Amino acid sequence: MDTLWDNIEKLSAVCRAAGAHLPDEELKALQVGKVAEKAGEAMHALHGLKGLTTCGDDHTWSEVRDDLVGSVIAALLAMHYIDPIGARATFDEILHRRTRRGREAAAAA
Repeated sequence: MDTLWDNIEKLSAVCRAAGAHLPDEELKALQVGKVAEKAGEAMHALHGLKGLTTCGDDHTWSEVRDDLVGSVIAALLAMHYIDPIGARATFDEILHRRTRRGREAAAAA
């Protein structure tokens, strides 16, 4: 079974091929922008769930979750675009650093 990063690498190859006509730096920047776009879609779905949209869209928590996963995938793709070789290690290092408080709290409980 493929791991998360195996799937990101495969998707990255497909997306890079589609964007082969673009300079590498532009492709990276566009992928970082995609993260914001996907996060905005999650926020729109949340607004729709709470009845706060002006267009009358109804949304569900399932759609919010789906858009959040889309944001995560877009972010991991952006990391892979920026550093195809080191993305996994960089992610692991940052995740470890950013979750320190949670690990410490769990250990103390």
